[in-house]
Amino acid sequence: MKLLLQWFLYAVALLAVAAIYPGVTIHGFGSALIAALVIGLLNAVLRPVLVVLTLPVTLLTLGLFLFVVNALMFWIAANVLADIQVSGFGAAFLGSLIYSALGLVIDSALRRLFP
Repeated sequence: MKLLLQWFLYAVALLAVAAIYPGVTIHGFGSALIAALVIGLLNAVLRPVLVVLTLPVTLLTLGLFLFVVNALMFWIAANVLADIQVSGFGAAFLGSLIYSALGLVIDSALRRLFP
């Protein structure tokens, strides 16, 4: 139940990103559900590999390079899916920042609902 609710809320967060920032476009809630799933899978599979490969740069920038890794995951998901457009890497960067901030709120709320 919690996983389905989390997936639904992350899709809503993607729609909110598209509403807040004009550099990200999503065509409907179904596309947002698929995008949330793809971003989650990319974060589970590809992100750990990229974090390890970019560890020297991440340490040199005191962890700030992880924002670039998050933007890359967001950008890859947009390039894989046809119903989501991101106008460039800068838009992916800002979109991923907004999406991450909304994700923090979602995770915090779900921790309170499902202890």
